Amino acid sequence: MQALDTHDVFNQVDELTDINLLQSDMALQEALQRQQAQAFTPALDRFSQQLGQKANWEHAELANRHTPELQRFDARGRVLDAVEFHPSWHSLMALYREQGLISLPFESADKGRWSAWAAGFYLHGQVEQGTLCPATMTTAAIPVLQKEPQLWSQLQSKLYSHEYDARDVPLSQKKSIWIGMGMTEKQGGSDVRANTTLARPVHEGGRGGEYLLRGHKWFFSAPMCDAHLVVARMAAPNGEPGGHACFFVPRWRPDGSKNQVRVQRLKDKVGNRSNSSSEVELQDAWGILMGEEGRGIPTIIEMASYTRLNCVLGSAAILRTATVQSIAYARQRSAFGKTLSNQPLMRCVLADLALESEASMQLGMHLAQAYEREAEGDLLARAWKRIMTPAAKFWVCKRSVEITGEAMEVFGGNGYVQESIVSRLFREAPVNSIWEGSGNVMCLDVLRAMGRDPDATRLLLQDLVYMAAGEPTLTRLAQSLAQRLSAAPDALEPQARRLVQDLALLAQACLLRKHAPGYMADGFIHTRLGEQSGAMVVGAFNSAALDLSAILQRALPA
Repeated sequence: MQALDTHDVFNQVDELTDINLLQSDMALQEALQRQQAQAFTPALDRFSQQLGQKANWEHAELANRHTPELQRFDARGRVLDAVEFHPSWHSLMALYREQGLISLPFESADKGRWSAWAAGFYLHGQVEQGTLCPATMTTAAIPVLQKEPQLWSQLQSKLYSHEYDARDVPLSQKKSIWIGMGMTEKQGGSDVRANTTLARPVHEGGRGGEYLLRGHKWFFSAPMCDAHLVVARMAAPNGEPGGHACFFVPRWRPDGSKNQVRVQRLKDKVGNRSNSSSEVELQDAWGILMGEEGRGIPTIIEMASYTRLNCVLGSAAILRTATVQSIAYARQRSAFGKTLSNQPLMRCVLADLALESEASMQLGMHLAQAYEREAEGDLLARAWKRIMTPAAKFWVCKRSVEITGEAMEVFGGNGYVQESIVSRLFREAPVNSIWEGSGNVMCLDVLRAMGRDPDATRLLLQDLVYMAAGEPTLTRLAQSLAQRLSAAPDALEPQARRLVQDLALLAQACLLRKHAPGYMADGFIHTRLGEQSGAMVVGAFNSAALDLSAILQRALPA
């Protein structure tokens, strides 16, 4: 490297790369062991070692700097509606696909499969997040597609394939496929019931389940997926809109022609830059009816229940990287006569990041295990899955927005430039809070789930009370929550955000008390729920009661 004429470069620290993300994460290793995922650990370790190499961090930066480009026509004016990606995007997509993580929860019957999948998703998200959008939708589509035997028989091998196939060709020619979603429209946003796209049967009476869809989608993610699950309203015989239904809409028709899904433009997003999101018009696009007429919303909500878990894990991954990068940087960067990590106030900030990161991971991994146990008939797991998934999405995703801002401050100006890993995290963080329902939607969904299933609510609260036993602060919060939740439904909605926040904090604290060392649980309870709680900024607490050295060493061994 050429020397500068005026000065030497010193006290400048590169971001941490070439790291085994699993081996450096003691809490995640413990979770995999506890959740009986040992059979998957060697493969996850190999993936983690490969994923954390410097080359993949560089791929992440390149894929987000060189964003996807829409090619509407070829050189002779023929319609393409294709999206071109930087080679780094394809490299990261292939790396994830090769691990078998797309289909792992459904393809395997081994104990711990959901935990192993969650860990793999969480590890990948620490390096790059945009590539996880098509991965999320494809995994979530599998249980929905499994209910359509004829369609499933054609798609199963392609969904379960570990081989990456980026070609834009008909389904029959693909080695593996990706599935996207098309729900929101301009006038409705999260209110999918306000959709106006109409579906008309190709054959009289709907024979064969083939329909033509006409309308638009405001967020169509991601347009280069091989097919999308799309919500539309069934056209009544008089042409008026009827009930909603869900349709499987491929990029190519069975006759080998391009389907009439016209990409109008790609979204110019704040973050999630490597991934393509689009606006499209459905100009009599061919699709297959999935499920029953009028049951389109429940069908797509089933898919969303899985994607919400991904949002939790994705935000936890962002929190983990923000924490690790901040600690590694602070241990090497000097200011005012000593390293940042030895500055008392900075130690409080770093410890706060570490507490937030592990609490989010513990909650995400516990939810993943609940998805596995719920399928086996576990009623308590069902309660955690149905009620705590939207609660966790609300809280963990929101926390990632604040924490990434703090991580940028640790780096100072070095964190505010585009090349910085933490600045990319900062731009990325809000998407999980918005996608699949914003904060208010999640809070209302928690209340709705509790109202519809009082038995599940009782089971969940009993479990939290049991885990809180012996910890007065947690016991008081659990009792307070139970009392507040017994109010009339009309009185609950205005306080839904506070209720869901407290529910998520209680769950995180209980899980840390049960599974983490005492200094982690004590630190979390002290800063979030004790006398020191209620602080408006990260690190604003009296550190005398916390073992900061132990917290930081657990987060990232020196």
